[in-house]
Amino acid sequence: MASAFTMTMSSVTTGNTAEETTHTKHSLFSDVIVIIGILALIGAIAVMLPDIDKAVGPHGIPSTISTDPGNLPYYAMRSVLRMFIALAFSLLFTVIYGLAAARSRRLGAILIPLLDILQSVPILGFLSATISLWLVLFPGSILGVEAASIFAIFTSQAWNMTFSFHRSLLSEPAELDEAAKILRLSHWQRFWKLDMPNAMIPLLWNCMMSVGGGWFFLTASEMISVNNHTYALPGIGSYVAEASQHRQLGNIGWAILTMIIVVVLIDFCLWKPLTAWAEKFRITSSGSVMQRRSLVLTIIRQSHLNDVLASLCRPVGDGLDMVTRSLGRTGSRWRVHSTRSRIGDLAFGTVITIAIAIGILAWIDSIRRGTGLDEIWHVLGLGLLTFLRVMLLTIVCSIIWVPIGASIGMNPHLSRIFQPLIQVLSSFPANFTFPLVTLWFIAWHIDINWGTMLLMSLGTQWYILFNVIAGASSIPDDLQEMTHSFRLSGWQRWSKLILPAVFGSWCTGGITAAGGAWNASIVSETVAYGHTTLTATGLGSYIAASTASGNMSKTLLGVTIMALFVVIVNRIFWHPLENLAERRFSLTS
Repeated sequence: MASAFTMTMSSVTTGNTAEETTHTKHSLFSDVIVIIGILALIGAIAVMLPDIDKAVGPHGIPSTISTDPGNLPYYAMRSVLRMFIALAFSLLFTVIYGLAAARSRRLGAILIPLLDILQSVPILGFLSATISLWLVLFPGSILGVEAASIFAIFTSQAWNMTFSFHRSLLSEPAELDEAAKILRLSHWQRFWKLDMPNAMIPLLWNCMMSVGGGWFFLTASEMISVNNHTYALPGIGSYVAEASQHRQLGNIGWAILTMIIVVVLIDFCLWKPLTAWAEKFRITSSGSVMQRRSLVLTIIRQSHLNDVLASLCRPVGDGLDMVTRSLGRTGSRWRVHSTRSRIGDLAFGTVITIAIAIGILAWIDSIRRGTGLDEIWHVLGLGLLTFLRVMLLTIVCSIIWVPIGASIGMNPHLSRIFQPLIQVLSSFPANFTFPLVTLWFIAWHIDINWGTMLLMSLGTQWYILFNVIAGASSIPDDLQEMTHSFRLSGWQRWSKLILPAVFGSWCTGGITAAGGAWNASIVSETVAYGHTTLTATGLGSYIAASTASGNMSKTLLGVTIMALFVVIVNRIFWHPLENLAERRFSLTS
């Protein structure tokens, strides 16, 4: 007996030792891979930094770049760096703006309509208004144009992320909100224990969509043409613009191939690991049928990177926790006495009304002195044409992508197959193909007034698809299993669970898709290849032409009318639907 027991314990010890040895080897291998990756990232940034802050030469800021295909790897790195710097600022803006709008009733009444306006302002509007400011802030340096480009990419990313985060804050499960109050969490603790985990899945999908939107407007962000000036930055977007102008189809093909490689690498190294990691934030009491996997995430988990980051960030987190505890315990909203609330609302509303009235009077005076008030009716007519395109585009994309997105989001097997393909397609800048599409329109005699809808859809349909996938991915497994237990038919399952569950996500996707379509009209209603230019009748082409010529009065009028259309549609249509989604179709009670 003793001998058998000794042999058993010896085999167990040997097995444990073998497992520990294997784990140590995997850990060492993973540490080496992670260190190599970090050093490669630092080295790439170090290579690019000297050129980013390079002094302007004697001939001023360049208006052209080389179209040598050998420069494409470097151009791609510059574009990726701009994209993720803008994404970092977009995340910071999303958190601050979304929290302020969700936690304060008065601020929310101003910030959300303001967000409607911001998402409706086209990139060219931001560029024409801010390019001089960036050049003044960084005189004699290319950094001024770099800052303008990053800011332009930021304006194509931040708004849909903020809408998504704000909606997640308002739709937090009531029982988790009560638990946060009972546990007397500080605002810092609530943010990391409830707010961010609850918002993580839809926010992550909107980050992917934001990067895709940034790629779509990359050409306008790197080849900046405003106020009769053109500023060209080294990048893959400006490369395509330059190659298109010189009718270099071969170089455009190389740029498209480079872009595909970049998108696939970003998906493999970033989005696939993040979506697999975010699965732990799903609200469910049972495990998913099929877990998402990622080789990169596995290597990171086997390495000591998590331990190093935790040790570095823990003192900062503890310090912020101590600071925020002085603000009191957490709560979903701050409460005030009704009398004080009414007086405060009246004063707040009065100040806002006066400010709006002053702004409207100043705008009317500027238009009267610039273009004349009769121009307003002309621009309103152009805005109506673009509005009809946006409305039809939103309806068609919703009919196509809501059932597809819901099916993908609820089925981990389908998600593993189609998610990489969707991310590649959505991240690929569709306007890179605009020169080829222009040739197709010319060859087939397709009217650009109809063809522009196809061009707009290439960059905006993904907002609806991504949000619906994120909403369907967040449906608790318990509810899905319940529909099978009750033997619901396919239509009953869709009408009782799936469509109500993704309704709020569709609203968020619809708002951002419509806003993105308005923005995309700037680059879709006017397309060119070489000396051939096709121009559709609409508000987007009006703004593009006035911005390029430096007519600030017409640009201001066009941007204002576009913002007016977007805000009115959101107020009349989208926000009532969002309120319905929050009231009837959320997990809160």
